[in-house]
Amino acid sequence: PTTQKAKKNSRIKNFSVEKQMRNFDKAKRIVLKLGTNILSKDDSIDAGYVGLMAGQVNSLLKMGKHVVIVTSGAIGMGAGQLKLSNKPSDVRMRQACAAIGQPMLMAEYRKAFEQFGVTVAQVLLTAEVLNNRKTYLNLQNSLETLLKLGVVPVLNENDSISTAEIGGAPSTSLRTSFGDNDRLSALVASKIDADLLIILTDIDALYDKDPKKYADAKPIDTVFEITDCIIKSAGSKGSKFSTGGMKTKIEAAKVASNAGCKIVLANGRTKNVIERIIAGETIGTLFLPKRKLSNRERWILNSTPAGVINIDDGAIRAVKNKKSLLPSGIKSIEGTFEAGDCIWLNNKAKAVTNFSSAELETLAGKHSTEIRKLLGPKRRDVVAIPEDIVFVDY
Repeated sequence: PTTQKAKKNSRIKNFSVEKQMRNFDKAKRIVLKLGTNILSKDDSIDAGYVGLMAGQVNSLLKMGKHVVIVTSGAIGMGAGQLKLSNKPSDVRMRQACAAIGQPMLMAEYRKAFEQFGVTVAQVLLTAEVLNNRKTYLNLQNSLETLLKLGVVPVLNENDSISTAEIGGAPSTSLRTSFGDNDRLSALVASKIDADLLIILTDIDALYDKDPKKYADAKPIDTVFEITDCIIKSAGSKGSKFSTGGMKTKIEAAKVASNAGCKIVLANGRTKNVIERIIAGETIGTLFLPKRKLSNRERWILNSTPAGVINIDDGAIRAVKNKKSLLPSGIKSIEGTFEAGDCIWLNNKAKAVTNFSSAELETLAGKHSTEIRKLLGPKRRDVVAIPEDIVFVDY
């Protein structure tokens, strides 16, 4: 009896803790990511499903919450319109499918939300918009204005000109593509200081191993930390038109986590899924944030590095202790970049450099006092200040 009572008390305690972790009453800003798999039906958009999602989003708006939608599906819709039986592999054809499918996709969103008197706005992005600090802030201001107006922004990657996600060579599109819309949704959540990111897909939750391969796979209700074991449990891609998989969703959870944003991954076909998540039901997998970086730190961490500054062990220790990076600690330079670009420090941290790659080739290994002698009297005497250095692992 004593053991049974202890187990019962433990279950009650765990339920109480879970309930508190899934309390979204104070979640003011919510990003909703809708994947291709759940938006599609017979290789086209499922208009009925979009309508159901619009109704649930409208309920959130009535509660005083701000909602941003990150959508997939443009390529799939374009391919369906062209009656292609499989996802096109040719980059130009996929860009063409995106150009055809994107206006069709937005037409469905507009029609779905019109029945509730809600206005939607289309925002198409490339990664370079977020990599550049000025356009990053401009986009932030634009979204802030839309949300204050009660508009629901519908975001998608501009697949007609971005190539990495849809099959282009990374070497030629390194700074123009996000890679997948899971990552895009996390970057958006980070940028607008969202409280909650809901990723809706065609699976119920994150499992301890691939449920498609193992019958005894068990769902994970809560992820407190994204460990190597969690990453290994991820499966592969979903449908023929989707680009993401569980691994991309875990990577997205890492990005959102650095903004102090909770993430819920759930099956988008679950009845009233959004409303039930907000009500605190244990649906899908909850990823808990571990740290909250400042807006600038998040921009640095999520930007695509333009190059690498290789530094010695002493310099690594110094920057870890919140010291500036000095030229004396530089061993070598990789890539071509300008002052103000985001770069790697070895493979451990990202930083905004005060000097170009050409200037650093001249300064490497030299004392700070030589900077102004070599480059002029008005130059800064450090390569990067502590506020502009963010370590990737924590």
